[in-house]
Amino acid sequence: MVSLNAPAGPDSPQSPHSSTGRRRDAASAIDAVLSREQPRINAELRRHTAELPEHARAPAEHLLLSGGKRLRPLLTLLTGRAFGCPDAGLHTLGAAVEMLHAATLLHDDILDNAPVRRGRAAAHVLFGAVPAVLAGDAMLAKALLLVASFGDPKLTACVSEAVMHTAEGEIAEFARLRDTSVSHEDYVRIVTGKTAWMLRASCELGALRAGAGEEAARAAALFGLESGIAFQIVDDVLDYYPCEETGKPKGGDLREGKCTPPLLLYLASLPAEKAGRLRADFEGGRLNEATIEALCGEICAGGFAEQAREPAGMHLAEAARALAVFPPSPERDLLDNIRHYILTRTA
Repeated sequence: MVSLNAPAGPDSPQSPHSSTGRRRDAASAIDAVLSREQPRINAELRRHTAELPEHARAPAEHLLLSGGKRLRPLLTLLTGRAFGCPDAGLHTLGAAVEMLHAATLLHDDILDNAPVRRGRAAAHVLFGAVPAVLAGDAMLAKALLLVASFGDPKLTACVSEAVMHTAEGEIAEFARLRDTSVSHEDYVRIVTGKTAWMLRASCELGALRAGAGEEAARAAALFGLESGIAFQIVDDVLDYYPCEETGKPKGGDLREGKCTPPLLLYLASLPAEKAGRLRADFEGGRLNEATIEALCGEICAGGFAEQAREPAGMHLAEAARALAVFPPSPERDLLDNIRHYILTRTA
């Protein structure tokens, strides 16, 4: 098993409560731009969701219009503007990426048998698994159609590649469920597919729509990819903490059989006999609720959850180097705030 005790990157905090002032400033700046952009983003989403086939609308609207920070559309908008693109088309591209993301969530919740999404009953619980799957398929098709409507093969290739890699990451994760031999390299490969490629596309679409050169488009793609890897690393850390904001219970990954870095680090710290018993129980799906609750407490109290956050700092340092290629602008500053927020977020 590969050790996850890699040295922290230059932005790595020691806990989610460090760098409090910077996190607060970053969150405030992001909230300000979201308050301006969310109404138009949401209007685009409502318009395109209303164009879905009749029986796909209710599950799609339940998820897509139930909230969310709209990080992916925001990345498209900010990246496009950073490279000089006016608003024309950016909101539509951002809505397409958000629809793609929502489609994956509908499918994920069924695969994970997750009862809750964003503090509400998951779509498959309310409408059934088949309608939820088909609504996800309809959103996927609609999003691809929106991107294709621009008539730019680069945009179509960008989003199609992201869909392919997202599916690849989901398949890889499913193949390694309840597998405690997963290496850190395996884990990064999974999260790069299932999460980072869609953030990569969000940024690259903005740069391509702006007509940015090849180097700039590569930098935008790299910023999104590295930020996306970091985002999922932190998300997997936060799974070990309760989250009142989303209503998501802690320990979801343990219930679903996902072996993420906090658990791997904890297992590596245990005496061989105790580690062997825990591995067997985890791999056999025998962890009860009391055990999961206790494990979450031990993993957090022992510092293993926050230790698992550290590699996110290295990925975000790579994102910062990519961001340096962007021309100076308020949008570049906001993207840097998003980068910092990803690392230090606590929900």
